[in-house]
Amino acid sequence: MAHSLSGRIWRVILWFLVALIVLALIAAGFAFWTVQRSFPKVDGTIDIPGLEKEVTVTRDEYGIPQITAETAHDLFLAQGYVQAQDRFWEMDFRRHVTSGRLSEMFGESQVGTDSFIRTLGWRDVAEKEVEALDDTTASYYEAYADGVNAYLDDHSGADISLEYAVLGVQNPDYEVEPWTPADSVAWLKAMAWDLRSNLEQEIDRAILATSLSAKQIEMLYPEYPYDTHPTIVTEPKVQSVSTGENDENQDAAPKALSSDAVTGELTQLKSLLRSLPDLLGEAGSDIGSNSWVVSGDHTETGKPLLANDPHLGPAMPSVWYQMGLHCSTVSESCPFDVAGYTFSGLPGVIIGHNQSIAWGFTNLGPDVADLYIERVNDEEGTYLIDGALEPLDERTETIKVAGGDDVKLTIRSTERGPIVSGLTDDYTAIAEASGTDDDGDEKDDSLPEGQKYAVSLQWTALEPGNTASAIFAMNSATDWDSFRTAATLFDVPSQNLIYADTEGNIGYQAPGLVPIRKTGDGTVPLPGWTSGNRWSGYVDFDKLPRVYNPPQGYIVTANNAAVGPDYPVMITKDWDAGYRADRITERIEKMLDDEKKISSNDMSEIQADNFNAMAAELVPYLLDAAPGEHALQARALLEDWDFQDDVDSAASAYFNIVWKNLLEEVFAPKLPKSSPPHGSARWFQIVSELLPRNHSSWWSDSEVTSRDEALARAMDSAWLEAIDLMGDDTDSWKWGDLHSLTVRNASLGESGIAPIEMIFNRGPHPVSGGSSVVNANGWDAAEGYEVNWVPSMRQVIDLADFDASTWINLTGASGHAYHPNYVDQTPLWADNETLPWAYTEKARQDAAENTLTLKPAS
Repeated sequence: MAHSLSGRIWRVILWFLVALIVLALIAAGFAFWTVQRSFPKVDGTIDIPGLEKEVTVTRDEYGIPQITAETAHDLFLAQGYVQAQDRFWEMDFRRHVTSGRLSEMFGESQVGTDSFIRTLGWRDVAEKEVEALDDTTASYYEAYADGVNAYLDDHSGADISLEYAVLGVQNPDYEVEPWTPADSVAWLKAMAWDLRSNLEQEIDRAILATSLSAKQIEMLYPEYPYDTHPTIVTEPKVQSVSTGENDENQDAAPKALSSDAVTGELTQLKSLLRSLPDLLGEAGSDIGSNSWVVSGDHTETGKPLLANDPHLGPAMPSVWYQMGLHCSTVSESCPFDVAGYTFSGLPGVIIGHNQSIAWGFTNLGPDVADLYIERVNDEEGTYLIDGALEPLDERTETIKVAGGDDVKLTIRSTERGPIVSGLTDDYTAIAEASGTDDDGDEKDDSLPEGQKYAVSLQWTALEPGNTASAIFAMNSATDWDSFRTAATLFDVPSQNLIYADTEGNIGYQAPGLVPIRKTGDGTVPLPGWTSGNRWSGYVDFDKLPRVYNPPQGYIVTANNAAVGPDYPVMITKDWDAGYRADRITERIEKMLDDEKKISSNDMSEIQADNFNAMAAELVPYLLDAAPGEHALQARALLEDWDFQDDVDSAASAYFNIVWKNLLEEVFAPKLPKSSPPHGSARWFQIVSELLPRNHSSWWSDSEVTSRDEALARAMDSAWLEAIDLMGDDTDSWKWGDLHSLTVRNASLGESGIAPIEMIFNRGPHPVSGGSSVVNANGWDAAEGYEVNWVPSMRQVIDLADFDASTWINLTGASGHAYHPNYVDQTPLWADNETLPWAYTEKARQDAAENTLTLKPAS
């Protein structure tokens, strides 16, 4: 009896275990099905409404699509369909950002962001730009939207992307809307915003003016080092061209307002800016790029080589989408045979090459946005200008909130632009000298009753422009003249355009709207109550910097100054300090001095250069300082260091910890909490200029009185931090153990819910490089060592043989978590490797792993 009972118990346990296993398998199968159900069909045939003829889509082993069509209409319709297959969640999220509708997806937490974006009016401007498109360009955007919508007609919810299953838990009523041309064009405003140049520096200067002298602020914002670092355009005849447009105001002193009364508004605005979604990357000087071109006189092939790697914020999936768009026969009606990098949601190719020319982008960084301190009367709805009260332009919008009540938003604007202060209730970051009382009311008794200060923004991207048309003009350009014609349309964001063609020519053109200011130089907010501080127009395109076939046979752009200090057009006062440009130029010049012909591999090796210019300047001073006994062991690592921020370098790890501690101990206590030292190129320059002076008020504080003492303290602090982070065995230290990259989903990757983040994020990946290093894996010294900015892609284009070109993306072609092409390029990218870039029809066919035929639906 006992034996029988025991047997029954074991059978019950066995069946229970079997049931658990079956349930686990069912759950795993359901999860597997849920994850994979959105993976795109990449082989076979799909009938697509609206197609005129068959379209072929081939993909290589990395899932990179190449589309071949007989008409331009079909080409862009297919592009919309294919991008929706791979990346629609990303597209949908982006359009909700650019239209100020994130609250419809994620609830009340996004009301502040939506309020700011709607105040700027990105969507309104995009709709006006769509209305102004010529018929041909409009047809491309409409065809693209038709392709996206053809995909959405047959897919919904988690069939589109896994993120919709996650969103459905919080927001089950969310429905995907059809795509429109304005959804595409609005993304150009996001590009312009994230590449807006010096708006944060303008705020910082105003805040710093409340506690530092003008001389101290000048020290913190040094002029570009023209005597040691290169400019993009070097020919004297170009540097000294007279424009006659704004020569007269170059020396005009800015009529700046004492910042005490508006520090609170500005600090609040800066806090708000940092909280906005960074679609291209967190604002800062590490948002930039490298791009250079070498003429055939100096290359192995006898034709130009062009390299480009834009530095943006890391995102999953990568901000870039690789693809090729090929008319089966290039003609006037179908003029495209182009491949490169584009953005999901946007037709055409942004960076790449066609059958005749190649091009790359870096951020020119012109000062295209100004803040003004306005005197407004909220009750009367007026603002002061030239002694008269003018009515504010007011409109009301409704923000729909998932799971909550609608929010009414009143948007006010002056003649210059929208009022951007007072958009949130978050005053936690406001400095004590904010000029407001506890209720947020102005303490300045000098204003007439009823008036208060507010901050308005004038920005070139808030006026309808032509960039939406520039993409296609550039994609179909065939020589320097047609390339420059396309560049005339590229209003915002203003970029350095680097050029090469199959005839052997190279060139550079700065396009875009660059304001002409009646007074000031754009470095500080000015009073808005006088028209004497307004813009008077824009610099003519023909008077912007350019160069064609320069005598040195190469052109380098890396966010360095485009022109010298005597150039009559004021583009900006806040150039990148030029360390990357100097290093790239140095490496090219070294090969030319050695009479070495430059190869495509040489170009890629330069992109991977890890030389830390700050280390080369600072280490000799560190070796002369006297740290404590324990830190001497770590300092010994620096004695024979080659200043390379290699991933496995112990010396690099220790030096960068010293650098971070030096900034924290010497400079941070002397600055407002809202303006910490981030450690970028500007801080390289600041410290480099201070190093020759052993005694300076910047070095001294209550603990140290000189440079040498400050350096010794930083090394001691770095030793303690290093052993805490990496242990006390210096031989085991590695820069990559501190300096790692986690690629996060731009929407759900920082949800704070670990299981969700595990689904969509990938990393950490140890990486080499650093801030203001050519291999620009930038990090923020005010936050830690994690990578905040990256070379978001890398390309080297060979004008002698396009099929010999190489490229790499940060992540992969797919936006679907767990898809084989979700993150397959990241390990190669981290090791500075690149992929073959098939361009010609034969090369595309040879590389094809999948072939999908899109057919007109009957």
